[in-house]
Amino acid sequence: MPDATGLELVAQRVRGALGEDSVTGTRFDRGQATLDVAPARVRDVLAYLKDEDEEPFDRLMSVHGCDYLPEEPRLGVHYQLISFERRDRLGVRTRVGVDDPRVPSVVDLYPGANFQEREVYDMLGVVFEGHPDLRRILMPEDYVGHPQRRDFPIGGEPVIFTFNENEMPRWYD
Repeated sequence: MPDATGLELVAQRVRGALGEDSVTGTRFDRGQATLDVAPARVRDVLAYLKDEDEEPFDRLMSVHGCDYLPEEPRLGVHYQLISFERRDRLGVRTRVGVDDPRVPSVVDLYPGANFQEREVYDMLGVVFEGHPDLRRILMPEDYVGHPQRRDFPIGGEPVIFTFNENEMPRWYD
């Protein structure tokens, strides 16, 4: 894991190669190094870190989403990169608003991101532009809403137990 100084050096190299607007900030917290990246530049930054950087991070370990309500922009997409050669990890994070939650897909760079991007789309509503098959993966196709958003209503569907089974509506009625 890069330390705080190493993280700033990585950010400096990315900015030098891709422009000042690519990396919006850095975070080193509890031993975790994270680059904050502009949403439109995520794919470029990950491609650079994978193939062009002098200390590449060649594996994508996970893609996951987070809702930062009440902060804005609310929705975060986190990428965890690893270099097996150096035993280093690096987080890359971008944040988008709920009004237009769009991020470029990285499935062409990391095929393992396919189902992980679909899960983030399904649970939080982040659209991964260029994804080869972006559709729901955990919820039914006709489901309305995104259950991991913090403003999503909790509950709402009655549970049928043996004591109330004659009172509750059934799916086949």
